Amino acid sequence: MIEVRNLVKKYGTHTAVDHLDFKIEPGRIYGFLGPNGAGKSTTMNIMTGYLGATEGEVIIDGHDILKEPEEAKRHIGYLPEQPPLYMDMTVREYLKFAAELKGIPGKKREQEITEVEKMVRIHEVRNRLIKNLSKGYRQRVGLAQAVLGFPEIIILDEPSVGLDPKQIIEIRELIRGLAKRHTVILSSHILAEIREVCDYILIISKGRLVASDTPENLEKKLGEHNAVEIETEASPSEIRTILKPVPGIERIETRSSGGKLTQGRIMEKKGEDVRERVFRAFASAKVPLLTLKASDTTLEDVFMELTQNDKVPDAFTDKKEWEEVGSDAGDL
Repeated sequence: MIEVRNLVKKYGTHTAVDHLDFKIEPGRIYGFLGPNGAGKSTTMNIMTGYLGATEGEVIIDGHDILKEPEEAKRHIGYLPEQPPLYMDMTVREYLKFAAELKGIPGKKREQEITEVEKMVRIHEVRNRLIKNLSKGYRQRVGLAQAVLGFPEIIILDEPSVGLDPKQIIEIRELIRGLAKRHTVILSSHILAEIREVCDYILIISKGRLVASDTPENLEKKLGEHNAVEIETEASPSEIRTILKPVPGIERIETRSSGGKLTQGRIMEKKGEDVRERVFRAFASAKVPLLTLKASDTTLEDVFMELTQNDKVPDAFTDKKEWEEVGSDAGDL
């Protein structure tokens, strides 16, 4: 349905997208992930015809978006991070305007607008000015213009940004509903949203594709090093001293959890289970463990592992970042 081939986008000496290749198959919800500056929005803007590429091709249902933009765009609905709304129009006026731009025939226009309004639940505010709507309703109006014409592919760039928890849940439900009739590509900084909604995930880093698979398979592939979580009153240096003799440990990370408590994450070598050894080590040192539990690889772990050389936005990390214990933590 969509094929991105050897895509490159340069801004002067900066390469935003670096020889990117991937395919989008019909009938799925795709999650598009990457740190800020990784090239997500640039790629989406090229896919939708808003930007030109320096090199490469984007083929949409057999049509090159650069050479046959009108034909290619018929198959795409796009909601950018900042919805292109006209605040002094009513919802209905705006959707009529969008329908005209999309070339929806006059006979079908009214019927399609009403259907889309009901689909995204804005029918009751159709006669209100957009500037008087809440952020959540404005986002729905932007989603409605993307769905108008019922294109096969819906591309959503940060559809839940700035919304409250209730509105985020409602947008998720709308996205799931869209997937019954459309292929959806969703970019988001909320990993829980991607994990819950998407069938397939594409992760890019520095403009390159670094992973593409289902969330479950990504977690399994990078789950060779399972983690054990601990919490104790010992300091990071004391934790290192206690655990240095314990075999089967790949590395240790710690962070303060408030007061005198320290949280630790012990990464096991492949095939190892160090929980009993860790328990006995702390018992021998007469240092109590308040928490000791296994922690499987999560989508956040996958993201951090694959994009660790990029600057990762706060949305992906705890404000108190994990730190390796000691400069020679790899010797543990």
